[in-house]
Amino acid sequence: MARLRSDFWVAAHLRRCAVEGVSAVQRRRGAPEAGAVFVKVDRLDGRADLYGPAPQALFEDDETGGRRFEPLMREAFPPDVEARLAKEIRFDSDLWIVEIDDREGRHFLDLAG
Repeated sequence: MARLRSDFWVAAHLRRCAVEGVSAVQRRRGAPEAGAVFVKVDRLDGRADLYGPAPQALFEDDETGGRRFEPLMREAFPPDVEARLAKEIRFDSDLWIVEIDDREGRHFLDLAG
């Protein structure tokens, strides 16, 4: 199966969050076809999680459109997560950022492994 375009994936994920009653916004728009997607989850208690693309070697393409994620930071301080995102942007200026606000840390991502 071909990998789902980043712009379509982000739009669908924002809709999924909305359906579940979770606040989510597109914070940064990247390359429409193939920009990497990073997801920050603000737990609204001074902690945040960051998820990024999992290496494709960890999984086979399947019905997810080829988008799997791995945790990059868990229960970190938001300024530390922002510093990591700034580093990622310096490395790849075409990336997308989705930000989710949820006390339970829900993200609705397909995790690798």
